[in-house]
Amino acid sequence: MSALPEMLAAWVPLVWLAPALPLAAALFVAVRALRGAAGDAAEPATAAVSRGAALGALLLLFVLGVGAAAAGAPGQVALGEWFAAPDVAVPFSFMLDTPALGVGLLVAFVGWATIGFSVNYLHREPGFHRFFVGMNLFLGGMLLIVLAGNAVLAFVGWELCGFASWLLIGFADERPQATGNALFAFLANRIGDAGFLLAIGLAYWWLGSVEWPELAGGSVSETVKARMLALGLVVAALAKSAQLPFTPWIGRALEGPTPSSAVFYGSLMVHAGVFLLIRIDPLVQQVPDMAAAVALAGAASALYGWLCGRTASDVKTALAFATVTQAGLMVLACGLGWTTLAAWHLALHALWRGYQFLLSPSYLQLAPRPAPPPAWLAGRALLYTAALQRFWLESLARVLLLRPTLSLGRDVRALDERVIERLVGAPGDGDGPVDAGLAGRALARLAEAMQRFETRLVLQGGGGGALHLLRRAGEALKALEALLEQPRYLMLMVMATFVVIL
Repeated sequence: MSALPEMLAAWVPLVWLAPALPLAAALFVAVRALRGAAGDAAEPATAAVSRGAALGALLLLFVLGVGAAAAGAPGQVALGEWFAAPDVAVPFSFMLDTPALGVGLLVAFVGWATIGFSVNYLHREPGFHRFFVGMNLFLGGMLLIVLAGNAVLAFVGWELCGFASWLLIGFADERPQATGNALFAFLANRIGDAGFLLAIGLAYWWLGSVEWPELAGGSVSETVKARMLALGLVVAALAKSAQLPFTPWIGRALEGPTPSSAVFYGSLMVHAGVFLLIRIDPLVQQVPDMAAAVALAGAASALYGWLCGRTASDVKTALAFATVTQAGLMVLACGLGWTTLAAWHLALHALWRGYQFLLSPSYLQLAPRPAPPPAWLAGRALLYTAALQRFWLESLARVLLLRPTLSLGRDVRALDERVIERLVGAPGDGDGPVDAGLAGRALARLAEAMQRFETRLVLQGGGGGALHLLRRAGEALKALEALLEQPRYLMLMVMATFVVIL
């Protein structure tokens, strides 16, 4: 058994490969797509690289997990310094404790299985390569969230998952509804990202570190500071796990292909917020009112998802709201301090719900008509209407979030077209002329005036003497060039060069 810790110590420094392999696969597939890879002949290479990257991450984490089960989890592992500045340093560190290794192994397995399923499901789709770019980015981001040893590295994975989610919700980019829903989900999650950034900034200010043991280990002595740190991270967790008041985005996020819905909103990304709550549990429990708020949000979200799911008319929407319900129960457990229960619930639910989402196309064949709502709900008109309208939260979010953003975008575009382009110009369409704008036209007139001055007063002034001298100099240089092209003069120049050097 003494050889096992040595083997584990040899494998631990390679943990960075777990997220790096899918990210490298995403880069490979993106480069191939940009170079024009298309058609049936181009699909096998993309599929093989994506499968191989996911399988490599899975095998690496399996080895680390087996070693940790036999010899103990390594815990915090610093592989170097990511970047440093005055008063700010971010190590390149990973957290290899029991939750990280267990959930990391789950993420890698579900990602590998889903990528294998997607190869045939997306066969001959116009966006085949674009889909696998998003899937690989997502898998790398999720593994960063789970394995990161500090909040900054986890935030990188957080944003990679958000970008991949936006990319695949709008997969059918020719449909305005798909792109609109992608924008809606993207904006809703930016609120959570703002909370995450707030917590990172406060941690540097108050603790001088963003490593999870210092940030989430209950090392903040003052209750007010602990409450502010916990608030930022709790908002991030609730937004990513589609908990109230951020639930409306998940109903819009089902526009993407079924495999992406399976891993994003069924089994993995929707649990990222729950995992973050498990990670920061000592910090949350240090502030009892924050823990109570987390438990209340989880309970309310579970009730909300259960009621809305009773009125869902398609299988994917029903599964999504069932996921909200189960995630709400996990958040409730985290608020109560039952993180072990929440972790087991997360793992079992992720596997089962991912399997259900992947089977949802078959469910559509088996049950082409939606099931009627239960009698007890249909008999209560007000409650049924509220559940059917999802308690009007989506409409409220559209008014408060989506419309102002679109309006701002239109205003910025109008400013660009009516003011900025007239001042600095705008490029042509490739065939037509280029609009130089006011500044460009003024510079063009100045250049024309300078050219006239140069031609008439400098070159042609004084009887054209300057122009005549330039022409004579040009003719002399041409004659010298013709002489140097002859072999004997060329050899003479080479010998003269050697004489000067020696």
